[in-house]
Amino acid sequence: MSGHSKFANIKHKKEKNDAAKGKIFTIIGREIAVAVKEGGADPANNFKLAQVIAKAKANNMPNDTIERGIKKASGEGASVNYEYCTYEGYGPAGSAIIVDCLTDNKNRTAANVRAAFTKGGGNLGAQGCVSFMFDDKGQIIIDKEECGMDADDLMMIALDAGADDFNEEDDSYEILTSPDAFPDVKKALDDNNIATVSAEVTKIPQNYVDITDEDNLKKLQRILDLLDEEDDVQAVYTNTDF
Repeated sequence: MSGHSKFANIKHKKEKNDAAKGKIFTIIGREIAVAVKEGGADPANNFKLAQVIAKAKANNMPNDTIERGIKKASGEGASVNYEYCTYEGYGPAGSAIIVDCLTDNKNRTAANVRAAFTKGGGNLGAQGCVSFMFDDKGQIIIDKEECGMDADDLMMIALDAGADDFNEEDDSYEILTSPDAFPDVKKALDDNNIATVSAEVTKIPQNYVDITDEDNLKKLQRILDLLDEEDDVQAVYTNTDF
């Protein structure tokens, strides 16, 4: 593989997220609510809900919490109406950033996202200005130390279930899928008791930008930190190689 340490980046993100587990569950809870509203409460007939459930389990969300969220979302009554929105822009040194949000107030969210870009020396751009630099992929990361299976056997399980690619790094395995195949591949791993560090449908940069200037790196990190603190932000993607 290339030298991008996906596992190290994910572990770093997980460590940060562990300090804010409540926020993660809130974010996923919103996604469950929207998925149920759009496609019903049965994940077997609701692909989006199946994806969110897989994401919830990868983040160690308890099954009873997931079930309560589905029941609540499928019940009657006035609930907050969330809608998805995506913002794209540039960070320092021409780095690309995509911000996925789920909000009940687009004006508030747009203002907060724009402020985060501005404070870090970036610029919010028009829709589509950087998204062409990324591919939508299911990405599953497995810690080698936690996986007792031979790499070839693991690869065959993934590929037989519909994975597009299997990569090996020094400390981890990476499985890439199409968004449609992601639930089947994740289920095949679960059926074989293979633990995952991360499992989600995400955006993978087609190429990575290497920022060597320390000041630009600090500015970019400022943008990412401010976006991470924003409640409406569901996910942030960048093509920067840290």
